[in-house]
Amino acid sequence: MTATPGTKPSIQLVTPLPGPESQRLQARRREHVTTALGQTVALSVKSAQGSLIHDVDGNTVIDLIGGIGVLAVGHNHPDVVQALVEQAGQAVNPGMLVVNHDHYAQVAELLNRHAPGDFPKKTILANGGAEAVENAVKIARYFTGRAGIVVFEGSYHGRTNLTMAMTSKYGLFKKNMGPFSPEVYRLPLPNLFRMPPGMTQDAYLDWCDAQLEHALTAYIDGSAIAAIVIEPVLGEGGIVPVPAQFLRKIREICDRVGAVMIADEIQSGSGRTGKLFAIEHAGVVPDMVIAAKSLGAGLPISAVTGRAEIMDAPHLGAVGSTYGGGPLACAAALASLNLLTQPEFLAGAARIEDAVRRVFTDVQRDVPALADIRGIGGMMAIEFVRDAARTPWPDPVLEVVQRSFRRGVIVMRAGLYTNAVRFLPALNIPQEQLEEALAVVADVVREVWAEKKGETDFA
Repeated sequence: MTATPGTKPSIQLVTPLPGPESQRLQARRREHVTTALGQTVALSVKSAQGSLIHDVDGNTVIDLIGGIGVLAVGHNHPDVVQALVEQAGQAVNPGMLVVNHDHYAQVAELLNRHAPGDFPKKTILANGGAEAVENAVKIARYFTGRAGIVVFEGSYHGRTNLTMAMTSKYGLFKKNMGPFSPEVYRLPLPNLFRMPPGMTQDAYLDWCDAQLEHALTAYIDGSAIAAIVIEPVLGEGGIVPVPAQFLRKIREICDRVGAVMIADEIQSGSGRTGKLFAIEHAGVVPDMVIAAKSLGAGLPISAVTGRAEIMDAPHLGAVGSTYGGGPLACAAALASLNLLTQPEFLAGAARIEDAVRRVFTDVQRDVPALADIRGIGGMMAIEFVRDAARTPWPDPVLEVVQRSFRRGVIVMRAGLYTNAVRFLPALNIPQEQLEEALAVVADVVREVWAEKKGETDFA
């Protein structure tokens, strides 16, 4: 393990990972839980605080993935825990479809105030990201009277039937799950790392804009589009920031054809990039924005916030869910938003980005296959390729994830080709823990490269 000189390492391993008790509990999971449920590392958690997870064997590891981006405020933040304890003693879920509880409106008020756009807004709360996307699409279709939904390559929007139709990466998320909801149109998305050789960035972005215009003739007429749905930073797709020019083009087209622009900020929102919503970096204002994951600091809650006239379009009773916006989840969201709207808390995102870029720029000098370091704030990734043509190289990524875990650091894979390692740490991770964890991953990358470089054209 590696720590800042003069500090005690946060990683404390008393057994090999996974430990014997984790392995025993893993066997129970295999016996009783569907094997279709994925799992990154075979760790059984006893407790967690901040960016540290303590397992049932007495080991302590550093978490750089935070439940896949749900913990921007860290595990068990004391403000969140206090809010949950207080609310649990009052009412757990009387049902917003039956009565009113003010926490729901308080969360909506905060999101309406802080979401992009200087116009009246309203919000509906749901349980998770996919449910929020479903609601956003339903409302957009109702408002426009149209059916067509435009999405993009590499996107991930959820695992319900409609959101699987909207999601890219067929083999992992969609194989044998169809047929899928109709009237979903998938278009190419700019990826500056995969720009054609010899093309300037300006020319490439202009070409991408032209392809978007072409799609309005080749795939769907503008008059049939209910909404264009975009992740401002792809999450599962490999932490790919969408260029501001392309976001502006989507905004222009939506204005021209009367479609709704929806920003899916399930992973990129809730402060992850240093702003409450990632699309704010581009200065583009969507008609609707979707929040989830870190909104609830680990509790199941999501939100659709949009122009009031759009959100109020459906008839009474057209939207809602039994558990959506329950008092416990809202209490957590209020505590989370109180932190995530503080500039000093959001500043942690830039600190994370600086550290990731610094550490892995140094690694790149030794590992030419580590071809890209990208992201915004606390949403970062490193991508591996096997040659100068940037052919995706997924083989080392699983090894990096598993070896990093065995040394006490949790990271995950990402990318359309599963050839990227992603980092989604808590924004308040102590600098010493961040440096310690990144040093472990950097050492692992060098080690895996030394063993596998013969598989590439760089050797």
